[in-house]
Amino acid sequence: MAAHNELGILGENIAAKRLASEGYQILERQWRFMHKEIDIIAQKGNILAIVEVKTRSSEQYGSASDFITPQKIEFLTAAADAYARQSGLDCEIRFDEIAIFVIGNEYKLEHIENVFIP
Repeated sequence: MAAHNELGILGENIAAKRLASEGYQILERQWRFMHKEIDIIAQKGNILAIVEVKTRSSEQYGSASDFITPQKIEFLTAAADAYARQSGLDCEIRFDEIAIFVIGNEYKLEHIENVFIP
């Protein structure tokens, strides 16, 4: 399990760096809502991006977006609403996914904007 957690942390670090390099301000990482968390909350202009990071060491189990279930969508939608209210931000909320495939010391990253629309 430790290796899985380390891979997830590595993926979130890579994703946050990429977002920052694309002009996003990272507002939160691992923001807790109820008993779950949003991986990254970032803002660019008037867009509040709720980012789900999926890190894999293999593509054999399908694409990362296959793991965004209806329950995950419901949670992310409720959490995003709670965050926007709590922070007082009046922004357009967008749900993104960053899929990262790590192979050895290299990785492939795919940033999918609007991975779902609630």
